[in-house]
Amino acid sequence: MVDQKDVQGFILRAYGNMRFTRYLLLHIDDAALARQWLTKMSGLITCGTHFPETTCINLAVTCPGLRVLGMQEDNIRSFGREFREGMATEHRQRMLNDFGESDPAKWSWGGSTNGGTTDMNNIHLMLLLFAKTGELMNEYYEEVTADLATAGVSIIKTFETNMLDSNKENFGFTDGISQPVIKDIGEDESNTYNVVATGEFLLGYKNEYNVFPDSPFIRSEQGDTNLLPTDAAGSGLKDIGRNGSYLVFRQMEQHVDRFWEYMNENTKAADGSVDEAGSIKLASKMLGRWPSGAPLTKFPDKDPFPGGNCEDNNFGYKDDASGHGCPFGSHIRRNNPRDAFEDNDPKLSLSLTKKHRIIRRGRSYGEPFAGDPTNYKPVGEVGLHFMCFNSDISKQYEFIQHTWANFPRFQNLYNDPDPINGALENVKNECEQNFTIQAEPVNKCITNLKSFVTTRGGAYFFFPSINAISYLGTL
Repeated sequence: MVDQKDVQGFILRAYGNMRFTRYLLLHIDDAALARQWLTKMSGLITCGTHFPETTCINLAVTCPGLRVLGMQEDNIRSFGREFREGMATEHRQRMLNDFGESDPAKWSWGGSTNGGTTDMNNIHLMLLLFAKTGELMNEYYEEVTADLATAGVSIIKTFETNMLDSNKENFGFTDGISQPVIKDIGEDESNTYNVVATGEFLLGYKNEYNVFPDSPFIRSEQGDTNLLPTDAAGSGLKDIGRNGSYLVFRQMEQHVDRFWEYMNENTKAADGSVDEAGSIKLASKMLGRWPSGAPLTKFPDKDPFPGGNCEDNNFGYKDDASGHGCPFGSHIRRNNPRDAFEDNDPKLSLSLTKKHRIIRRGRSYGEPFAGDPTNYKPVGEVGLHFMCFNSDISKQYEFIQHTWANFPRFQNLYNDPDPINGALENVKNECEQNFTIQAEPVNKCITNLKSFVTTRGGAYFFFPSINAISYLGTL
């Protein structure tokens, strides 16, 4: 069983009662003071068995942060390659489709060519603050930042998010529904579509391959290794990764106006007016759920809860093998094919897709806004602070983005990237970006997809266990 007292709580829970969030990117100015502060913080971090009513706090560290704290290179090399290299490399730019306005050179933070304090090499730590109300957040923020004044760190960027009471994201759809259940942590495991091996999300436990994922070990003795567990696989090395995870963070601007204008244009009535029902249906076909969250594979014709919320996540696609309910290329189907992956039977499909699941922890930023066909112009920039946890960034997050979301030939399609976040804003004249809706007697093709999302920044973090945070204070 998982020692939940050693796991940071944000991996196990979304803190749904904490509606206000601030993420603080930190630079280490004085490593010795920062290590002392980390030792203190290890006793304050919200863990998996802590269910606070007012505020929460968690912490993440980057690879440059480990170096500044004093970790030896031999130990750093045991961390995952993706974490060590970072998100803004040329290789990952191609893999994650970060071109045009999403080019890391144009990011406001996390890129490698900005030449400023928000370059990836200058981002060392991130504090994640959560509060139940805005007033509590302001008070908590003042308390935390006052403590930072003597911690040897400085704040280089702050992100603020506010969750809508309806749990809608900016395009207007209920969000945060499809989450895996981590095996053996005491949750309801009756939904077999979503029960996934612990080692897919927490290092130090067996994954869906029934092996231990690569975990960072202390290969060169340094710090108080008595604070760390020994490798469960039997190598005898101290495991700094156990009960931790890797955190992916991307700031993604959502072009709500462009999204709904595209839906309206492709469904307009004969007289040129907006067909609201048709616009919503097309948008839902692209997403794979209705605005309420109801899955298309169960409700293919209309939203059963208009204006409401539906958190039904107990479904598969084997009974919708034709894609007539939920199209093959829809956002949620291609990012989690469940029990109908390519030509495999349901059991094998589930086995394959479970090897590529992530725990999503995204929250919207900007003006609290939920768009629709007639209300789609928020004030200022709005978007999603996308976050996810996985024990293998390459096999999970990057695989999903590259092989399922961005690949135009997914599931026997041809020119179909992910319709929500896979299309590029500028393509060559001979290239097409379409969305195919399976139908009888012939499929319907929606042409000239637009780019509805632009990446504004991002980074890969290590999300250490409570014990590992204590250990970092002893380097």
